[in-house]
Amino acid sequence: MKCDICGKTPQFGNTVSHSKRHTNRRWEPNIHPAIIMVDGKRKRLNLCTRCIRTQHKDVKKSLVKQSSPVVS
Repeated sequence: MKCDICGKTPQFGNTVSHSKRHTNRRWEPNIHPAIIMVDGKRKRLNLCTRCIRTQHKDVKKSLVKQSSPVVS
C-alpha cells in the first residue's frame, strides 16, 4: 500500500542470517485508513502513522490558536 499524503511505499532489501545467507524481504509502511477533512469535506484516505500524527498535531494547534484569548 501507499500513503496518500507523503507517498511512502514498501522498501525492499535482504534479511541476513547469522550464516550470512541473504533472503529477500519487504518492509511495509504502517498504513491505516483514516477520515480527514479536505477542503471542508470528509475524505477517506490511506495514511501512514507519521502523517496521521502530523495531521492530529496540526488540528490540535489550530484549535488552540482559535480558543486562546488575545492579550494586549
